[in-house]
Amino acid sequence: MSLLSRMSASTATHPAVDLVDLLLRDPKRPGRRDLLGPPTTPAGEGAAATRLPAGPTGLGSAAATALLPERVVPAPGSVPAGVPAPCGGGARRGAVRIPSAPPGPRLPGGSGDRVEDLAEGRAAPHVEPRPRKGRQDLVLYCPPAVRDDPALGREVDRRLVEWAEEVGIYPGQLDKVRKAEFGRLMMLAHPETDDPERLLAAAKCGLSEWAVDDHYVDGEVEDARPELLGQRLAIAHSVIDQANLPLRYAPQLERVVRDDPVCVALRSAINNLSTMATASQVRRLRHELGIMFVAYNQEAVWQAQGQRPPVWEFLMHRHENSFVPCMVLIDAIAGYELPYGEFADPRVRRVFTLAGSATVIVNDLYSMAKEDPGDFSLPRLIAAEDDCSLTEAVERTVEIHDELMHTFEAESSALAATGSPELRRFLAGTWAWLGGSREWHSSSGRYHQAAAD
Repeated sequence: MSLLSRMSASTATHPAVDLVDLLLRDPKRPGRRDLLGPPTTPAGEGAAATRLPAGPTGLGSAAATALLPERVVPAPGSVPAGVPAPCGGGARRGAVRIPSAPPGPRLPGGSGDRVEDLAEGRAAPHVEPRPRKGRQDLVLYCPPAVRDDPALGREVDRRLVEWAEEVGIYPGQLDKVRKAEFGRLMMLAHPETDDPERLLAAAKCGLSEWAVDDHYVDGEVEDARPELLGQRLAIAHSVIDQANLPLRYAPQLERVVRDDPVCVALRSAINNLSTMATASQVRRLRHELGIMFVAYNQEAVWQAQGQRPPVWEFLMHRHENSFVPCMVLIDAIAGYELPYGEFADPRVRRVFTLAGSATVIVNDLYSMAKEDPGDFSLPRLIAAEDDCSLTEAVERTVEIHDELMHTFEAESSALAATGSPELRRFLAGTWAWLGGSREWHSSSGRYHQAAAD
């Protein structure tokens, strides 16, 4: 089910719905603010290093853990012997000093706080308390949002809706776009800038990406043609990664592109991003969108063949179809660049995609609570595969989400200790993105009908 269509889907009545709503609205944000600070040393461990699980923990992890070596997270100011720095990292042979990240911009609102001040726990955003009822022991592990500037979010939303009307996506459904508050999402997820145009650039990219799903895959805006999906995605990709045809044939492709509002939106969003991001940052986005298109084709096969994917395959799908295309712009929107060598390092790629999978699992928790028998979500697939109730499946989904979050937190801390200042800032920005996304999920009209009314 697409992002926008979930707003209008009817709410299911099974008991797990209340649990999901509780999880999304729970005011508890148990994730630490200080991603880059010293890890807590468990009892019985020395001060020099904190031992971490060698691999995933939780459901189904025993076999995987047995195949992996033990990892050691360095204590502040030290690097364990034999642990190389990420490509482009700031650690030299024998060096023990952790480089300081360059200061980010001050946060809006006149507080004088900087993003890294919040990361270090020197400032705290205001979180409105919400009533707590139901189960007390089940929470989504996630940090709080770094900042919430409702006026800035509304301004980005206003400009985004104007742009959506201009390029022609979501005709007759712009009110849904407005109520979903995608501009607010970008305001929450990119706290290193208060420039509405930079936030709008991220929002344009996000909305054009989601329009591919809504127009081509789910048929929420126009009739879905599963038999044509591969062809439509290929043409859309020719805009993302500009196809250069011989002069005789180029006008024919151009006519097709201009008649397709999704292609128009993708081209407009990427061209706008190019005015404020480097060529390599734009290249990153093109790459991630290509991966997402592969995942859309996988989903089409499930539907066309009447397949119910096993949980492992669906989790692989979520690795490819997640919020990563949005998150990849963290440094571009903030106004700096993570060096290519570090961004491409497999260890950095691992933690970054783990974060992307964690965020999209929150989407799955929500979509499970909407009535759409043809839609797949992680809780529903777990319930079918493990022959358990949906409530139990929700609990297991939360365990998977929290496992991904804990793994990201631990491994990012280790990478930050040996990486460049830009890597430390990028990882802190990813942590902030996770917190902002969770905050948006807790209140967006896309998730909660009361907020949309």
